Amino acid sequence: MTPDISDVTRAKHGRPVHHWRRDVVELAALFTAVAVADAVANLIGHGPDGPTLLVISSVVLVATAGFHTWWARRHGHAPPAGDTGARTLAVGREAGQADRATAAPEAATGETVLWRMRTTVKDEPGSLAALCMALAHQRVDILSLQTHPLAEGTVDEFLLRAPVELDASEITRAVSLAGGTGTWIERADAHDLVDAPTRVLGLATRTALDAAELPLALRQLLGRCTIRSLPARSPGSGRAEEGAPVEGVLEDTVMRLRAPEGGVITVERPYLPFTPTEFARARALVELDARLGPRIPLNQDMLTLPEGPAITVRRADVSDVAAAKAMHERCSPRTLSMRYHGPVGDADRYLNHLLSPRFGRTLAVQTASGRVVGLGHLLWDGDETEIALLVEDDWQRRGIGAELVGRLVAMAVEAGCESVYAVTQASNTGMVAAMRGLDLPLDYQIEEGTLVITARLDATPVASRLPYDQEQKQEQKQGQKK
Repeated sequence: MTPDISDVTRAKHGRPVHHWRRDVVELAALFTAVAVADAVANLIGHGPDGPTLLVISSVVLVATAGFHTWWARRHGHAPPAGDTGARTLAVGREAGQADRATAAPEAATGETVLWRMRTTVKDEPGSLAALCMALAHQRVDILSLQTHPLAEGTVDEFLLRAPVELDASEITRAVSLAGGTGTWIERADAHDLVDAPTRVLGLATRTALDAAELPLALRQLLGRCTIRSLPARSPGSGRAEEGAPVEGVLEDTVMRLRAPEGGVITVERPYLPFTPTEFARARALVELDARLGPRIPLNQDMLTLPEGPAITVRRADVSDVAAAKAMHERCSPRTLSMRYHGPVGDADRYLNHLLSPRFGRTLAVQTASGRVVGLGHLLWDGDETEIALLVEDDWQRRGIGAELVGRLVAMAVEAGCESVYAVTQASNTGMVAAMRGLDLPLDYQIEEGTLVITARLDATPVASRLPYDQEQKQEQKQGQKK
């Protein structure tokens, strides 16, 4: 039954609801009763017991009227709330308090986590709706959705908010039953709440200010992936390396892009193929970097050493190659051999590679006269990050190495690196002391006189999962082996 709108409105404002239809029925019943009573009076008024019957009838009518009045005052004229859908203000408040009391236990345990999920669905009506219904049945909230059309099917990328007790395998299983294939899921954080256009513009701004930001921007744009930059010529042999076409190459989980200086930027992501949309975004970011040309921030810091004159720490690039070569000439063969772990005569060949912002960030230490006396490198090495130092002999044991290591590690933390490592010799006590001065967890590995020191940073690792169908295949293989 459809409730009367005016009645519902008055009930919401706390005023009683009056139904005129019921009043009409009651008046009709009253007139009918009077007519029946008059007929009975005419019938029995001429009989021998007429007065007695009239008195009894009047008593019955008075008793009935009194009972009706009592019943009406006790229960009112308004129909039950279930008939009209209306509730008075007092009833609404009581119901609201009851709902909140019922929801209180759920709110106490209603912690949620964020997930990034990608799955492929058929390009047909209703496929996305079925997927959303499956997520809704798992109490999963869809915060954002991006679609990547393919030749066959559509890749849907979700940002989800799910109950903390809901495991990733349960989400992928529900998605698979709803028609999703190649499902991949990983934990997300608050940074993923930023919408895609805003995130792309922010990455473009970072890349425009610093050429060394390009690999980091690509990693944040494409998620967890491995990025390697190969120069156009090998730093050691000078032999030309295999390049990439100007338009780039997209091959499933690998994309190869033409670097601005002529080399190749290789981006690889396990288990999760790149979409044409992602490839277009990455290529646009590389083209922006190429148009802007070489650039680094011009800020510099003046430091006063415990012993000796003040020094300046600044960013360095390929324009400092001549100053770096001059410093090589002032360094002893022992210092160069501990830094480059090879023939001293080949040290100059690596400077173009080391000072290029494409392969990392470099800090230079120079004196008041402008002479470079120290170099610190933070080198992108795929998923890992290397720290390397070179300080001129006359400027060693003055705290320059510790200052450079601290600044390089701060850059690595800012870039989201999970760890940094340094390759040196066991006899290089200065480098060992600088790494120990970081006050971070360190791992030591020694092989044939080469010492590798790895420092674990405070960056929180993000656990990725295999696509659901591949995970199922692995579980089936393990079951067959058992």
